[in-house]
Amino acid sequence: MDLALLRTFVTVHRAGSFTRAAALLGLSQPAVTGQIRTLERQLGRPLFLRQARGVTPTTIGDELAHRAAPHLDALVEITEVGLDDESGVRTLHLAGPPEFTALRALPALTPLISQGLALRASFGNAEETLEGLAAGHHDLAIATARPRGGLLTATPLCDEEHVLVASPRWAAHLGPGALRKGHMVLEQLPVVEVHESLPLVSRYWAAVFDSRPAPAAAVIAPDLRAVLETAASGAGLAVLPRYLCQDDLESGRIMALLDPPVPPLRTYFLVVRTGTLALPHIARAHEWLLRASAAW
Repeated sequence: MDLALLRTFVTVHRAGSFTRAAALLGLSQPAVTGQIRTLERQLGRPLFLRQARGVTPTTIGDELAHRAAPHLDALVEITEVGLDDESGVRTLHLAGPPEFTALRALPALTPLISQGLALRASFGNAEETLEGLAAGHHDLAIATARPRGGLLTATPLCDEEHVLVASPRWAAHLGPGALRKGHMVLEQLPVVEVHESLPLVSRYWAAVFDSRPAPAAAVIAPDLRAVLETAASGAGLAVLPRYLCQDDLESGRIMALLDPPVPPLRTYFLVVRTGTLALPHIARAHEWLLRASAAW
């Protein structure tokens, strides 16, 4: 059996789409369709059920993928190990949220530069990042959502604690005991957020106060570092990850308005296309980030 046909089959199985598999393989969609039909003729069994959007594997297709994929991944690893030894530099394309990638991921990966790794970073939200990874634009992604399907494989990386903060002036204005009702706080203080939908404040209010924030934000800045600076300048309250604002909390530049018994958390996932951890430069970066996250 032609290994190229099996490689195409495994890629389609993981991608759930001829079109997406074609983009990952660098082939045309008709070429991928033709290869799958050839393999189905050789086996005498259908491997996929064609649907309006993508394909679904048959039980025969699932069985073949389960048996073939590990061996194909091993062959890729053997090939790429040799390539990795011969080439001076391998480039890793990393994607993730701008603040976490800039302050956590990139500094953690910089020791690998001396080992022949070049880094190319791009920023985006979870949806954009995972779509780009699935399309082959990135090698490794950091996302706040676990992907579905078999094309992408996610590993929990770390949890991020969220803190309700404001400048000392606003904290003094509220006074003690004023934070027992979330909507009362929002009525008194302006809100600084990354989006009109108030994603961070809404998540915090749901977890801590079991309520929903009502008013619109006073300031929208699509970067948490800008939210931090704006809140510290006295524009209003904000919900920020602790890693981002810890130094400012310790210096008194901003103040935590509440210390709930169970603080709201958000999980980051380290995501790759299934099978690509067979590539040494991706595997090294993946392992390095998991090690570094133990101290985050």
